Amino acid sequence: MKTKIFKIRLSEEFIYSDQKTLDRFLQENNILKYETAFVKDDENYWSVILYYEELKVQFNEPKSEKYSAEQEQLNIDEIKILDSLKLWRSEKAKEKSLPVYLIATNKELLSIAKYKPIKKEELLDIKGFGKYKIENYGEEIIEILETV
Repeated sequence: MKTKIFKIRLSEEFIYSDQKTLDRFLQENNILKYETAFVKDDENYWSVILYYEELKVQFNEPKSEKYSAEQEQLNIDEIKILDSLKLWRSEKAKEKSLPVYLIATNKELLSIAKYKPIKKEELLDIKGFGKYKIENYGEEIIEILETV
């Protein structure tokens, strides 16, 4: 377990850059425990101590907006991909005794079919896909995209 200390200064001059640094660190690491304290001195600030592990999956710089396909016309290849993804999702849901929408929603599968990520890290660009879904289903989804 590693530790990292952040200083979040409250003045408008620093708060946004300090917050952005903290947000990026939180996104790139698995936080196990945290402690905070408000420090009053010449410069009031929050002290944040994070106990963490580095994530196994290294994500690319996140895009400002995640990709989300609307009900667009799909071409023949995208329809095949979507059908394969829906079949996989049904099998996975039965295997885990979960409703299919907890594995992935129709909109998420549609977005994958349109976006066609090449690496599992690129699934982070799909709206609705976070660390959990990528770590648990990412490799299988990429395999489907490679074989269809």
